[in-house]
Amino acid sequence: MSTATEVTRLAARVRTGLAARHPNEPFGDLRTLPGGHSGLTYSITAGTGAYVVKAVPEGQRPVGRNDVLRQARILRALVGSPVPVPEVFAVDEREPAWFAMEFVTGEAIEPVLDEHRLDPGLCRTRMLALAGVLRDLHRTHVDGAEPLDPAAELERWARTMRAVPAPLRPGAEEVLGLLAAGIPESLPPVLIHGDFRLGNVLCRGERPSAVVDWEIWGVGDPRIDLGWFLLFADHRNFPRLGRPVPGLPTEDELLARYLDGRAVPPAFDWFRALARTKMAAIMGHNLRRHREGKYHDPDQERLPPTIAAMIRTARDILAPRS
Repeated sequence: MSTATEVTRLAARVRTGLAARHPNEPFGDLRTLPGGHSGLTYSITAGTGAYVVKAVPEGQRPVGRNDVLRQARILRALVGSPVPVPEVFAVDEREPAWFAMEFVTGEAIEPVLDEHRLDPGLCRTRMLALAGVLRDLHRTHVDGAEPLDPAAELERWARTMRAVPAPLRPGAEEVLGLLAAGIPESLPPVLIHGDFRLGNVLCRGERPSAVVDWEIWGVGDPRIDLGWFLLFADHRNFPRLGRPVPGLPTEDELLARYLDGRAVPPAFDWFRALARTKMAAIMGHNLRRHREGKYHDPDQERLPPTIAAMIRTARDILAPRS
């Protein structure tokens, strides 16, 4: 949480950085942007325009989710591509770094997890459209990132999982062992978002208008993104959390839309299981932090059934019981 003084300093820098775009036009206040945004995310108006500002917290290192310059770099690389993204208008590399991008209007709603009143048919249309966006994303070339192979991805999430107390992750060691025993060969690396789903895409009407939240983008195996995206097709994957949405595309329908006539990639079930393991690790991490008092969120107590289900279904995908 930033202090009022820190926000005031950042606001002055943002106004200076955007001044050339808005001569003699008034700026509004820098306001915290509500929602599930990691790091510092604000909005600011300038004349009739509006921007989203992402900044490194004062006193913190610009690494991981706080590496806003890395986020700005991928957004600028994608401008003009088939992947819709906000346009970046100002970047300040001085510490603490920040950048300003256009404020794209739209809804970022995950149909099976978020409270909403969207028409189920609209949810279906958006999700099918997003499968096409993911296909376009994986066809976009980006330089300057070290490829992450399936083994490295598994190692990353195994560390996260093992940082969760064992009682909160029943059966996780068996799943991690099965994953480690069957690591597939990597496909040619592509640009991956890392958390690709409707909850991270602004939509207007039936169409995606901007893919956002690029904190963990990278270059790696396309099956990493694809397995994660398909996880959100079925509310039954999320006991006590998921909401049924009639007519939502199945995993097979979304996979067919993404593949567009191509064959199903090899060893894809390994990545479906990895996605469930990743979700269990993330939820277990959040629940642990809540119970340790690092942040108070009683809603985290709803997670254990979903954590257990993710681990159980990952195991069944990897080694189905007869």
